[in-house]
Amino acid sequence: MRRRTIILPWAAGYGLARTLLALGTLGTLAFSDSATLFREVATVGQYPLCRGVTGAGAFCLVSPDHFEAVRWACCLILVVAASGWRPRFTAIPHAYVAFSVFTGISIPDGGDQVTWILTLLLVLVAVGDPRRWHWQPQQPQVSEGSRRGTWALIGVSAITLARIQMSVIYFQSCVAKLPHAEWADGSALYYWINNYAFGAPGWLRPALNMVAENPVGVAALTWGPLVLEIALAAALLMPQKVRWALLPAGMLFHLGIAVVMGLWSFAFAMWAGLLLLLTPYGHDPRLPRIRRKPTPQAEPERAAAEEPLEEPVHA
Repeated sequence: MRRRTIILPWAAGYGLARTLLALGTLGTLAFSDSATLFREVATVGQYPLCRGVTGAGAFCLVSPDHFEAVRWACCLILVVAASGWRPRFTAIPHAYVAFSVFTGISIPDGGDQVTWILTLLLVLVAVGDPRRWHWQPQQPQVSEGSRRGTWALIGVSAITLARIQMSVIYFQSCVAKLPHAEWADGSALYYWINNYAFGAPGWLRPALNMVAENPVGVAALTWGPLVLEIALAAALLMPQKVRWALLPAGMLFHLGIAVVMGLWSFAFAMWAGLLLLLTPYGHDPRLPRIRRKPTPQAEPERAAAEEPLEEPVHA
């Protein structure tokens, strides 16, 4: 009988992605009151619409008089999910809140949709996570045997689906721009920077226009994102060292979008997606922590602890 191994997905890397997703939705709910989130949209109707599947959202289960109470209850769930406590128990409530926000608010953006999809997929990872906090290092539990291996396989499969989803998002984002003349001739970012609704804030616009009013500068601003998006779409076909190089580039790219266009919830969703797309399975980012300088005898043990754990699976 052959013996195979699979890397355990339960590490601080996927936990950081969960936290970013929760913080993005938390920002939307905490800094927007119910009158802003739920309003009438011309030709569509009063939100939440509560039609079909969307009627299962949290804001469809109560009257408008209780929207504020539900909003703050959702914020509490998101705070707990973002903290990393008991991912096995908080993953489903987190996904339900993400679904309720995406289907319930009157002005959702792409970040709300990405958040809902990724949180749903990460439920399959988190329900098999035995840790108290998703920041903790992986702890082997040999007593669980094949059951642990099954949950690990489900978790890795879910992260793989999330990676494919992110690749498709970046591919579609790049290809959808190409037929438009402004993107083809390199002038699109000039118009976006000066757009009344989504343009750069007043304090930043003069500096950006110094670049955008130069032919070479505006072409770089316009075509640079296209190159980065198609590279991220193809990241799964690249070696890991190239993915590491793409990670800070992608993070800065979405930070720029957030600063210029104000799409912060979108940035948090895409940062989480980039972590899932570009980091290895079972990655532990070694977040800063207070600890003593390790002794020479402890170095081999520390190196072994930092390697992704593998679970034997019999086939």
